Amino acid sequence: MFGASRQYARDPFTFLTAVADAYGDVVHFDLGPLDTYMLTNPADVETVLVSEASKFRKPQFQDRAIGDLLGDGLLMSEGATWKKQRQLAQPAFDVRRISTMAGMMTDRTESMLSSWGDGDVVDVQLEMARLTVEIIVDAMFGTDLDDERIRRVQENLEPLGARFEPDPFRFLTPDWAPTRENRQYKEALSELESLVWDIVEERRGTEYGETPASSVSADATSDDRPMDLLSILLRAHDEGEQTEKNLRDELMTMLLAGHDTTALTLTYAWYLLSQHPEAEAKLHRELDEVLGGRTPTFEDVRKLEYTERVLNEAMRLYPPVYVMFREPKVDVRLGGYRVPEGSAIMLPQWVVHRSERWWDDPLSFDPDRWAPERAGDRPRFAYFPFGGGPRHCIGKHLSLLEGRLILGTVAQRYELDYVRDEPFSLRGSLTMHPEEPMGMRLRARD
Repeated sequence: MFGASRQYARDPFTFLTAVADAYGDVVHFDLGPLDTYMLTNPADVETVLVSEASKFRKPQFQDRAIGDLLGDGLLMSEGATWKKQRQLAQPAFDVRRISTMAGMMTDRTESMLSSWGDGDVVDVQLEMARLTVEIIVDAMFGTDLDDERIRRVQENLEPLGARFEPDPFRFLTPDWAPTRENRQYKEALSELESLVWDIVEERRGTEYGETPASSVSADATSDDRPMDLLSILLRAHDEGEQTEKNLRDELMTMLLAGHDTTALTLTYAWYLLSQHPEAEAKLHRELDEVLGGRTPTFEDVRKLEYTERVLNEAMRLYPPVYVMFREPKVDVRLGGYRVPEGSAIMLPQWVVHRSERWWDDPLSFDPDRWAPERAGDRPRFAYFPFGGGPRHCIGKHLSLLEGRLILGTVAQRYELDYVRDEPFSLRGSLTMHPEEPMGMRLRARD
């Protein structure tokens, strides 16, 4: 396929859907300088991510593109480095530890709601991003961010994201070129690195023992050491197992990746509920029956079945991570075709999640498609918002708990109505963002 780079850059979502519809399970095209194979059969996705995962690595073009942003953090590292860092970080994401964070999550959500009022219009994407930044910093850095620091994070996310929009000319532009985009990117990166080092120095001053009151129970262990990610990394650093660069890379990865996907999932969920009043009413009935007006707790979460289905359906229709890439380390066969070593393999959640081959009426918002009686015959990797296999998202359980608690807490108090008449458009970057502000009018529930 010729001209694919330009079409992908103009509208990646339309392009991915069109080529999948036209060419089937395996599509071969050049994406800029990359010899690319797109796979849309869940069986092939499972092969790459799970059954033959050892034959694939994160692609080298991502190392070049994202290396200065995330370095050798968990998202980008490979081999022995990745395995060591994953094992080191795992206690911070232990399900038992995550379960103790429910109170912190709802407290911070209630704090956000204290600034909302009936009839107000809020940009729900910005509100969700601010909230999830607060939560990830508390949960994984063991500290609080004041309003000024949160503003610094949010202001610098835009130039970082713009760097990774699918533009073949930007891809070919060297990092040293004195372009406006390169200058803004480097300034934003420097600002966030400075913020991360400020937090590190503050925590070093407490010998990793002082954490916010909201996190004390979450961090308690048998030897009374805090187990947030930053504390674990600082102890490993003092024991000679982590360098300053390790600290920087893991914390930048956690700050950026740890809040964005959850905020986007909630943003798309609010939009979809505003467009489907029958689903919104069903969500409210469940919350009223289970919670009766009180703040949800961890024990309530498993009873909020429809709430979970709403989030699953939002991630199906609008997967924040809309495409993943892998690179074969050897020649492989996928979908009956030989795929040579060093090629780019594209696994598009956007296409697979919306395919009529795997989903009935795939473009409809139908949370009840996640009921057990309807979900049984679906291929496992017809849905993979968190990836899969050994490199599945380490923060999956944290994100799912956070999403259900935030959705339940807010939806008990307010209905959110999308204020624009026309649908929003999408912008591709490292994650899938709305192009326009997501204005929502708040209507207080009785």
